[in-house]
Amino acid sequence: MLSILGIVLSLLMLMYFAYRGVSVLILAPILALFAVMMSGEVSQLFGVYTQVFMTGLGGYVVKYFPLFLLGAVFGKLMDDSGSAQSIAYSLVRKLGGHRALLAVVITCSILTYGGVSLFVVGFAIFPIAAAIFHAAAIPKRLIPGAIALGSLSFTMTALPGTPAIQNTIPMPFFGTDAFAAPGLGLIGSAVMFAAGYGWLSYRVRKAKHAAEGYGDTYHAPEKPTDDEHRHLPALWKALLPIILVVSCNYLLSKVIPLMDTAYLSEDKYGNTALNSVLGLWAIIGALVLSCVTIIILNWSRWKNLKETMNKGVMGSLLPIFNTASEVGYGAVIASLAAFAVISNYLLSISAGNVLISESIVISMLVGTTGSASGGLSIALSMMGEHFLQMADAAGISPELLHRVAAMASGGLDTLPHNGAVISLLAICGLTHKRSYFDIFMVTVVGCVLGLIVVISLGSLFGSF
Repeated sequence: MLSILGIVLSLLMLMYFAYRGVSVLILAPILALFAVMMSGEVSQLFGVYTQVFMTGLGGYVVKYFPLFLLGAVFGKLMDDSGSAQSIAYSLVRKLGGHRALLAVVITCSILTYGGVSLFVVGFAIFPIAAAIFHAAAIPKRLIPGAIALGSLSFTMTALPGTPAIQNTIPMPFFGTDAFAAPGLGLIGSAVMFAAGYGWLSYRVRKAKHAAEGYGDTYHAPEKPTDDEHRHLPALWKALLPIILVVSCNYLLSKVIPLMDTAYLSEDKYGNTALNSVLGLWAIIGALVLSCVTIIILNWSRWKNLKETMNKGVMGSLLPIFNTASEVGYGAVIASLAAFAVISNYLLSISAGNVLISESIVISMLVGTTGSASGGLSIALSMMGEHFLQMADAAGISPELLHRVAAMASGGLDTLPHNGAVISLLAICGLTHKRSYFDIFMVTVVGCVLGLIVVISLGSLFGSF
């Protein structure tokens, strides 16, 4: 019981102090070792830190660093080239101010589905959203919810082919690619979008009925003037790199297996099976091609390309090490005997349904860590092989496991202590008290509804 209490306390402290702004790079090892001490294994602290925590951290960095690096560089190139702003302004003009809410959600969806990070999207879209929300008399407090719906829900976990890390993590565990269970992914995306957009539309109507207006004193944010806007990249130039990310990802996932990859079975390459790296290779290739395309298409626009690239590279370091530290924390917790008791209890809740088991375990871990990618990595590192064995025995395809795992990571991750939520509110100049409820409704309630639909359909009809 003392060991279980140690695990629970360490998770609660991780959640609390992360919410208070303490770096997870410090929290994760300290609280992992706190759980070890509570389990009575004080003499093993050094061994646990160097051989369990650091091994888990390092393994995650080795596997996913290229994706964090290329994703951050891609996002910075989209930002500094003006491509993100071009897409946003083009959609606003076409949809009109009376569809301000839809314009913001769709713009964020296109950018994040193309691989642009939430942080880039937030900074690029907020000035535009503020202007059109003010013109349409929609409360400023709803802007974070609109950005979150387009960035932190269906484009992150459900849409087939999304290069988001949450859709990438399950691939080596289940031997799948980013397009796993495309039909179910599209249905889940539709449910998430409909639920989130329906909620925000209801909130807009309620605010208009109350004649609330924009609310805050409006200060026009810095944004391109009409003349400057004409010098942004053409819409086709802005969209082409995003189209390439998705299309090349798909093509490479089909072309690479036709190549001679027998060398992977050699000891030099770790006796690796192609299906365990195929998805990663495809996304890496797609992102490299897209980055090169942005650079070439906007060659005359770069004020300092070297600085843009360097900022993108540096911007990838903190996110990956934050997440990797949480993975190391999870590796330590998983090594404790008490965790087996907790795991068995979680699995017993599902009455043998592997899809429900998987979603419960992942949801609990992403909720406690406040990180979709961190919680998902911890869960699959600990129990991915077990889930695969259960699915094989039940005749459930790995593709369905992949889609449920990815979507489960996007449910309880956006609790108040989530780093992306805190950053988004800071960008918008709002507080949890004013805007978090709408974020919760579109990214927690909406995503859980989508997950339930996908699990139900997958249980009845299998993967499609």
